[in-house]
Amino acid sequence: MSGFSTGVRALDLITLGRSGVDLYGEQVGGLLEDMGSFAKYVGGSPTNSAIGAARLGLDVGIITRVGSDHMGRFIRQQLEAEGVDVTGVVNDPERLTALVILGIRDPESFPLIFYRENCADMALCEEDIDPGYVASARALLINGTHLSQPDVRAATLKAVHAIKAAGGRVVFDIDYRPVLWGLASKDNGEDRFVSNAQVTQELQQVLPLCDLIVGTEEEIHILGGTTDTVAALRNIRENSGALLVCKRGPDGCVAFPAGVPDQLDQGVVGKGFAIEVFNVLGAGDAFMAGFLRGWLRDESIEQCCTYGNACGAIVVSRHGCAPAQPSAEELRVFLSRNDWPLRLRDSAALEHVHWATNRLTGYDKLTVLAIDHRAQFDELVEELGTNNLDRVTEFKELALRAMAQVAGGEDGFGLLADGRYGRSALEGAAGGRYWIGRPIELPGSRPLRFEGGREAATILADWPLDHVVKCLVFYHPDDPADLRAEQDRQILSLFEACRATRHEMLLEVIASKNGPVESDTVAQVIEHIYGLGVYPDWWKLEPAVDPATWTAIEKVIAANDPYCRGILLLGLASDEETLLAGFAATANSPMVKGFAVGRTIWVEPAMRWFKDEIDDDTAIAQMAASFSVLARAWRDARQDTAS
Repeated sequence: MSGFSTGVRALDLITLGRSGVDLYGEQVGGLLEDMGSFAKYVGGSPTNSAIGAARLGLDVGIITRVGSDHMGRFIRQQLEAEGVDVTGVVNDPERLTALVILGIRDPESFPLIFYRENCADMALCEEDIDPGYVASARALLINGTHLSQPDVRAATLKAVHAIKAAGGRVVFDIDYRPVLWGLASKDNGEDRFVSNAQVTQELQQVLPLCDLIVGTEEEIHILGGTTDTVAALRNIRENSGALLVCKRGPDGCVAFPAGVPDQLDQGVVGKGFAIEVFNVLGAGDAFMAGFLRGWLRDESIEQCCTYGNACGAIVVSRHGCAPAQPSAEELRVFLSRNDWPLRLRDSAALEHVHWATNRLTGYDKLTVLAIDHRAQFDELVEELGTNNLDRVTEFKELALRAMAQVAGGEDGFGLLADGRYGRSALEGAAGGRYWIGRPIELPGSRPLRFEGGREAATILADWPLDHVVKCLVFYHPDDPADLRAEQDRQILSLFEACRATRHEMLLEVIASKNGPVESDTVAQVIEHIYGLGVYPDWWKLEPAVDPATWTAIEKVIAANDPYCRGILLLGLASDEETLLAGFAATANSPMVKGFAVGRTIWVEPAMRWFKDEIDDDTAIAQMAASFSVLARAWRDARQDTAS
């Protein structure tokens, strides 16, 4: 790793230690052996806390090892997307990334198996520690698991001494897992406490170097060498002047900045929040992130406790660890009221804030080539009499190449393709840094139907998570009531399916096909859909040159969902001149992020290609030229407005 100046505090916090992948059973209330499917999340206590702290606005880095494998790449990508600095993440070519398989049996039982035999993060060694990098942070978070083996203990202590030498602070998360010390059977990873004098001795070696020590009562017991909590705290205090924080689950926490009184409640008490326990795993990591948000900003101990308890309460209500961590905005919203439901995950309002403020990628601009058309290609093939639908698939692969040629490796480009004829194009776009959208609607259906006649959740079950679910609905405020009711049911079911499967949703609304369009027509449709409890991540709307139309639309979106990603303009097979006029009309709108246009670009090259009048390269060149004109015009319109 490159050296860092010890005089620069580039980071608020560096975490050091475990980093793996959690495979969470998706069925709740049964044995782990009865789980039928698993959700994949980033895991490991220091990694969870790093993500949590980054979401809360701290500048965070992490020191760990991951395997040079698919799971290691996943962890690195997720950390980068969350804004965590990965300078200290070492790729290990010899070992695999750690895995944990876990489930939710009941509010008291969380079966857990660690797959950590010779795993990458436990191979962290002194050579992996760059003292300059460590010194670039104001604080270092270490955990007890990385004191359980000689090499990782040596690496931890090297990092501790480096940050102390630079005037930084050390945070110790006791993080006691008996199975990782060889004190419990491998199928008993959920065991939280086994008394052991040797473990106590190993853990206590770092006490004189710590500025903040955080643990549950069981963890305080192992660190203090006794199951009497007050006595254990006093034993710790004899060896450390650190701020001691004892987490007490639903009862909140209690902190001891100085001496330890006779009763726990005589310390600085942070009251808990009345939230139903769904999943305790990860709540402690969230507590740490919340507490550090205040502590590293020199806020009062009381406020630090409030942040920690609130973050823990939020996470304890959800499935997963790292993905359940709240954002700073979510924490603010949670603390702004005290009337949340006991089953916090039933709050649609808070769940929307969580979803919308923790999306991993933002887009200032987005130019998308749309080749998701199916009926139009069916008609084209029939018209030309080729009867060779395989050629449609080939043509869509050419369209992907045209888009990639224009993108040239830049961000902000995307592809909208279907799974019927465009599957190979979708597969080709994977891993290419492109925004990827995919239609779910049955082409031309009104009332709305999903392709294949299936329920939305069934369709989305096998879609990659980075595929944005695009749904076109022909909707007009003057539609008959029974038609609107049927469409509403479908839209709501799709929204719920998208949230359940962790897919973003793009709702495309076309009103002009079924009635007159005034300046407030589309705004009425959008407001009605919000009234259903549906919050699309994206809207895809018809272009309009009337400024009043966009004023009305933006007013409705801002009032109902200030977290909306934005609007894309659709093409409707318009000519370039019409599209450019539409671009100009929205140049002053920060909510309109770009366009998703198809037929304007591909129709003419497709006709000639299917007739064998042009070859592949010419078709690609023609589509790229048209797409480039639109992309450049969009960019120029925005630059003219900015200047």
